[in-house]
Amino acid sequence: MKILTTIFRFLVGPLFIFSGWIKVNDPLGFSYKLNEYFDVFANTWMKDFSFLVSTLHWMKDVSLYLAIFLSVFEIGLGVVTLIGYRMKFFSWLLFLLIVFFSFLTFYSAWNDVVKDCGCFGDFMHLKPWTSFSKDVALFILTGTILLQRKNITCMFSEKIGLIVTILGFAVSTGYAVHCYRHLPVVDLRPYKIGTNILEAMKMPPNAVTDSFATTLIYTKDGVAKEFNQKNYPWQDSTWKWKETKNKMIREGTHPPIHDFKLTDLLGGDVDDNDTLYTRKFLTDKKFSFFLVSYDLNKSDKDKELMKKINDFYDAARKDSLNMIALTATDAKTIDKFKHENQALYDFYLCDETALKTFIRSNPGLVLLKNGTVLGMWHCNDFPTYGEVKSGYFK
Repeated sequence: MKILTTIFRFLVGPLFIFSGWIKVNDPLGFSYKLNEYFDVFANTWMKDFSFLVSTLHWMKDVSLYLAIFLSVFEIGLGVVTLIGYRMKFFSWLLFLLIVFFSFLTFYSAWNDVVKDCGCFGDFMHLKPWTSFSKDVALFILTGTILLQRKNITCMFSEKIGLIVTILGFAVSTGYAVHCYRHLPVVDLRPYKIGTNILEAMKMPPNAVTDSFATTLIYTKDGVAKEFNQKNYPWQDSTWKWKETKNKMIREGTHPPIHDFKLTDLLGGDVDDNDTLYTRKFLTDKKFSFFLVSYDLNKSDKDKELMKKINDFYDAARKDSLNMIALTATDAKTIDKFKHENQALYDFYLCDETALKTFIRSNPGLVLLKNGTVLGMWHCNDFPTYGEVKSGYFK
């Protein structure tokens, strides 16, 4: 049994380290996934409990810190499991974490709500039931480690084991903070440098469309009954339609980028020449810039940063290059932002989730040419136009 437990440790430890590293590499992305879970819980079984809903709203406010904590915690548990350090204590934490994740993935799968668990970020997307099956397997592995915890000895001395454990937590914390304050060191997003956005928006060959099962609910004499699209009582006026439910029974094929569409502030998607804004800016054969801020209310509005952006825009315009801002914020807020920051660049609207995925910074700068992403900068690393020109315009 000791050999089997060791094998389980050498499976679970590296898996936890890798899964945690994917998350600390992109802490903002993981925080967005946590917020998705919080929204689902707040709108489903917790919706009748105001205290729990308020708690979830508070957790959304601190989701970034929670994302970093859980990611670092996962790496730390992976390290101690791998080296066998103080497993009498840490095996309990390991097992309870899997129980928690198993609950999340089961709830998502059973209720068909969160389509991707986020266990491996953008590296690998797991469907709900696949993710739950993975957690069931980990439940068995970690449960065995828990039961055999008294027979596990650390591969190092107590002092060295403590040092390795502290280093695991410390290094992963520093790495997470760095990736949040700048950009992911290893970019796994669909908009990563080198991606041609128009090409990434094309459907792959032999693509399969989504398939749904539609349920029609009608009421009669106060009693509700479900029908399908073939047998609903459309000729019987005594039945009154109440609602229609669509449940996905087969998820189709989607291109890597499927929600990137630009519109003007009135919702129009074509310019005066009947050219789609999305195609217009993604087929610009000259260098162009997107200033991305998914929410201007949450954007970094540091005066020095705003001046850098304005100076950058002025210099780009002198070279006859396009620089536009993309946001999901309402027109009134945009107008206020432009007035307060003397922003002369034009704003276009885009889906909030797409912009959050586009760049992990609010705001962030993206350099493109003919639709291909050539460079991107976090607001903490916002460059001068001269730096970009000397580094990229060749």
